Amino acid sequence: MAVIVKYVVVRDGKEDMIFTTKKEADAYDKMLDIAEQLHEFLQTSEIDIAAEQLDDLTFFMAQHRDQIGSILKGVAPDAAKKTRASKDKVEAAAEVESEVDEPAAAEEEPAEAPSGPRAAKSRAAA
Repeated sequence: MAVIVKYVVVRDGKEDMIFTTKKEADAYDKMLDIAEQLHEFLQTSEIDIAAEQLDDLTFFMAQHRDQIGSILKGVAPDAAKKTRASKDKVEAAAEVESEVDEPAAAEEEPAEAPSGPRAAKSRAAA
């Protein structure tokens, strides 16, 4: 019998998504907080947006907050991607070095794909 730890993100009393790591669950919860704040901010504007479109827009913006932040700072999205890609390469190289230094423990199971009503939107946007 296996014991499986799952982290559940609950919003408005309903299970929204299930994750296998706390880090993933916290990141998703933070993204939902950002989407909620964007939703409130955009509702105060004089722009007439349908509720469903507003939900989709704020969710998309929260998912891509790094790129949007770069754009708002005046940095071209391509330049931000290049900087992020080089940073990712450095982190990956450091991770490979640490794996070589430390013997591998037990094989980890692959992370469970998020499930829930927003999972389809998350996969579609990716």
